[in-house]
Amino acid sequence: MARWEKILVAVDEGETSLRALRYVGRMTAAMTDLSICLLNIYPEPPPDFYTNGGVLAVYQAEKEKRADMIFAEAERVLLEAGIQPGLIERNTLLAAGKTISQMVLDVQREGNFGTVVVGKRGVSKAEEFLFGSISNALARHSSSFTTWVVG
Repeated sequence: MARWEKILVAVDEGETSLRALRYVGRMTAAMTDLSICLLNIYPEPPPDFYTNGGVLAVYQAEKEKRADMIFAEAERVLLEAGIQPGLIERNTLLAAGKTISQMVLDVQREGNFGTVVVGKRGVSKAEEFLFGSISNALARHSSSFTTWVVG
């Protein structure tokens, strides 16, 4: 059974991601039996990427460099809240052939995370219908773990 103290936080460069991190910090700062994994998932290159001379390794390096900046800010927020540095891990992944929400669910399952935290994005109903919603997908599939959706 997944332990709720093993927390997976999906992060990006948005404000809702920062709010989610602040919430995690407030809720868990006094805990020492805790682990937090910061997860940044980036999409596959656009369809015309390769025909325009794109190189996957260069694309991945750029996305991972951006993820490092996102992680630095996320760690700063958590450290300011009182989370100990040794409790924080990082994970960056390419969503190859999957949606972002599918990737989050895969990482949750493989890592046996008991809590998954995401920031709620302000998407319209049309965007949600076309592209899906990470928070909705997590809520639908969270039978073996807890989902915190922070707005």
